[in-house]
Amino acid sequence: MAVITKYVVVRNGVELDREFLVKKEAEAYDKMLDAAENLAAYIKNAGLEINLDDKTINAISVFLAKNGPEVSRVLKGLKPNVPPARTPGEEKKDESPVATAKKKTPAAKAKPKSK
Repeated sequence: MAVITKYVVVRNGVELDREFLVKKEAEAYDKMLDAAENLAAYIKNAGLEINLDDKTINAISVFLAKNGPEVSRVLKGLKPNVPPARTPGEEKKDESPVATAKKKTPAAKAKPKSK
């Protein structure tokens, strides 16, 4: 019989549905949720002149918290490391359909040189 230790994050007395096998990952997830909660409170109390519902604010806060290192780079004026998301059906601009087709065909094997 195998014994498996699983870690769950409990917030406000409620167990979340995610389970972790590594304690460090569970703690990192809990830290990210703390950051998202703080961001949501900051956005709600910022006095913005736009109307956002709580669901939208929470989604934005979780996104920003999950991508903290990249958000920090952007706020410092640097470009993010993550490439921009592509829309479905968008082709790579630097590749023509012919170049794509050539990549898919297997390369011919080189004949060994006879001595």
